[in-house]
Amino acid sequence: MQFKAELWNQALPSPSVAYWAHSGTGLYEGKNKVDDLRLIATLYPETIHLVARKDADIKSVADLKGKRVSLDEPGSGTIVDARIVLAAYGITEKDIKAEHLKPGPAGDRLRDGALDAYFFVGGHPTGAISELATSSGISLVPINGPEADKLLSENSFFAKDTVPAGAYKDVAETETISVAAQWVTSAKQPEELVYNITKVMWNDATRASLDAGHAKGKLITLKNATTGLGIPLHPGAERFYKEAGVLK
Repeated sequence: MQFKAELWNQALPSPSVAYWAHSGTGLYEGKNKVDDLRLIATLYPETIHLVARKDADIKSVADLKGKRVSLDEPGSGTIVDARIVLAAYGITEKDIKAEHLKPGPAGDRLRDGALDAYFFVGGHPTGAISELATSSGISLVPINGPEADKLLSENSFFAKDTVPAGAYKDVAETETISVAAQWVTSAKQPEELVYNITKVMWNDATRASLDAGHAKGKLITLKNATTGLGIPLHPGAERFYKEAGVLK
């Protein structure tokens, strides 16, 4: 089966971005809603990393007050996720020395001692953070406790996550949260097309390819395909999941 370009090219936004676009909130506050966004599958978790300089004495999100912190660029999904995390701990951008840098420059400034911490959203281990941990040393700041629990209860597209010990050099196991990469399409796509694409996504051959590829491939499972939705399923995908017993 060949994928239509307009369908395939809409893969993998974070559910928070998809939710904001569909509901006209967050990054899309005051903009036109993207009402026809539909989900094919939730794929794998993208971990929220709060990377700190090893000697910055940042043990918790609360310790960011007064620190130099990059939240990522304006308009990015990361900056909105970062603001949600900060707000959960009673922190605003006025409480920190906020910078708005891409992860690469943020890592460079952290290495040079010009930045205390930065937010990054992505799977672990991430190459740039691994290099930084090896060359300069880092700490990962946990996002946990009652503040994180409240955040999770109020935002269904976040989930608990853990960066395992050793994912980055000399960094212990760290509790945090994640958002999931998702595969989305338009409600305008034919039901039969999306049904067949979803069916192929979960056949034995695809399973073997996912397991043999990137480490994240093993985390792409039928069991998780309908979790943390945020937006409606496409009717074609929904039909397959009901037939597969994933949905009632």
